[in-house]
Amino acid sequence: MFLQQLINGITIGSTYALVAIGYSMVFGVLELINFANGAVYMLGGYLTLMLYTGLVGNFGLSFALGILLTGAIGYCIDRFGLRRLRAKKVPKITGLITTLGISTIIENAVRIFFGSETKPYPNRIDFGQITLGGVTISSSQMIILLVSVFLMTITSLMVYRTKMGKAMLAISQSQEASLLMGINVNAIISLTFIISSALAAIAGTMVGMYYQNIDASMGFSVGMKTLASAVLGGVGVLPGAMVGGVLMGVFETLGASYISSGYRDAISFAILIIVILFKPSGLFGRKQITKV
Repeated sequence: MFLQQLINGITIGSTYALVAIGYSMVFGVLELINFANGAVYMLGGYLTLMLYTGLVGNFGLSFALGILLTGAIGYCIDRFGLRRLRAKKVPKITGLITTLGISTIIENAVRIFFGSETKPYPNRIDFGQITLGGVTISSSQMIILLVSVFLMTITSLMVYRTKMGKAMLAISQSQEASLLMGINVNAIISLTFIISSALAAIAGTMVGMYYQNIDASMGFSVGMKTLASAVLGGVGVLPGAMVGGVLMGVFETLGASYISSGYRDAISFAILIIVILFKPSGLFGRKQITKV
């Protein structure tokens, strides 16, 4: 029983980790919590489903186009929602409120165009299951975990080992100095939003297939859980976001199994509050001294 729930928790936690990476990337570059990330996660799942219905059963192409469209949405969030705010050097709380407003717009737009009822979702990664020592592992779980680990590895290598990653680090230190060094600050920030949104779309689609349904309210709950995951691991630290996401999935699944499924969301918020109270920097974060 415990091992089965542990595997279930790691599976769903790996998708949380993908979305938490998006939070950490944006925060690492802008020191901004992108509250629209949860809504983008939900939108990515809906776009893939819509394209799949319109393309008459070609799920692979629908998935790819859904990722591209969601990445474009991420670009629009930065280009039309945040870039002008940066140019005017407004307080960071203004950007946070802007992303919260964008999240509300996306959620209500989905309800208008797709309806608020739960919709069935096709599972195209279900190829059976295996049983080892009384523990059942489905092909969906294996594929979700493998895809998540692959994407987390690629994203980490890109951020920490490439010139683009070094540009992100430079921008996080000083946008003005980065401009003087010849870095296209706006392009790098927009690319960060594109990557973050694409990862969220992949996670949203895989979760839709895993549970075989999707609804317009999933964005808010997952957004809060993945924000808690990023805080747990250390906001702005990619390895921390990965570990935090997996731990959040495990805690949630074990809590739902051994306490009550009705406390599934409450567990995430409780963990978030505890971490903020006792270790605000997270498991992998470090205290930073701001020089003035």
